[in-house]
Formats: sequence, C-alpha cells, structure tokens
Amino acid sequence: MIFSLPLGILTALILARGRFWGKSLLNGIVHLPLVMPPVVTGYLLLLSFGKQGAIGKFLDAYLGLTFSFRWTGAALACGVMGFPLMVRAIKLSIDAVDRKLEGAASTLGANQFWILATITLPLALPGILAGMILSFAKAMGEFGATITFVSNIPGETQTLPSLIHNFLQVPNGDFGAARLTVISILISLAALMLSEHLAKRIDHRIDFS
Repeated sequence: MIFSLPLGILTALILARGRFWGKSLLNGIVHLPLVMPPVVTGYLLLLSFGKQGAIGKFLDAYLGLTFSFRWTGAALACGVMGFPLMVRAIKLSIDAVDRKLEGAASTLGANQFWILATITLPLALPGILAGMILSFAKAMGEFGATITFVSNIPGETQTLPSLIHNFLQVPNGDFGAARLTVISILISLAALMLSEHLAKRIDHRIDFS
C-alpha cells in the first residue's frame, strides 16, 4: 500500500485532470483487476515478473530483485489487486476539490506544484486515506492472484486467506480457520466503516461547494 501510494496519486491526478487521447483506455487498464479473475492477474504477473519474464528477468539480473515465489511478489500481487480501489477513491476526492481555489492561487502567482502540494492534495486527503484503507483491506483478503504468482510458502509468501485455506484442508483445522475468519471479518468491517466515514466527508465537501 505504501509503495503504491505515490503511483496511485499520480494516476488519480492524470485521470481526474488529464485531457488526452487514450484516457478511457488508461482508466480501463487501471480498473481491470477489479473485473478480471484474480487468477488471470496472478498469471500475468508470473509471465511479466517471473524469473523468465521480460520485466522479472531484467530486475533479477541488474537489480537483484526477485518477485516470483518470494514475499516481494506477494506484496506486488496484493498491491496490484488493491490499486484500482486506491485510485478510484483518490480520483473522486480530487474531483471534489473546488477548482476556484486553485484558480485563485494561480492568479496570486503560485505555480502548479505549489497549488498541488498546498491546496489540491490537502483537500483530497480524506479520499487519499480512504483509498489507502481500501487498498490495505483488499490486500489482506487477496488469494487468487497471490497463490498463482508466488504459491503458498509458509514463512515466505503465505497470506491470511491462504492460511485459512490450509486449515480447511487438514483434519481438525476448523477452529483455526474460524479464528482467522473472524479476524478477517473484523479487519474488513473496520476498513469499510472508516472508508465510508471518509467518503461522507467528501460528499459533504461536494454539497458545500
């Protein structure tokens, strides 16, 4: 979530304020993991970032970064799956920012970077936080893409959903699965309630504007 946040903010800004050919295509690509089967996403990650993949081979040879069957790959898969939710929340918050405030700052001599840093992003903060929360919650519950890309290796790539799956495959594992299920429900519920609270703040800002 932390590493994908700068790219998420940049992508949201491009989608919210950009005017260029192919914007709809970019929007579709960003949100593709939401509608595509997670296993397909994991397979595409394996083809791209695996040791024999075009990107993965380069990163392994020149930077020493390995993603396939490593915890770094699990983080990458979770980040990719949560990225659309992050971008969508941030974009909606940026759309709600009053452009008149930015225009007033511009007439007073502020450059675009200063306007972004002191007006746009601070006003969009509820959406940024909501996007981070939703991305984190999605990452906590990710299973299909992760297990396809990095498998289920205890102590390395095993996630909460894959551990629940393991408990369900062994005798007398029901208690462990139930305990982790309750934890998952509580985390997801807390994330949804907090993101809903932040979304209401954005709606209130829109109504006030």
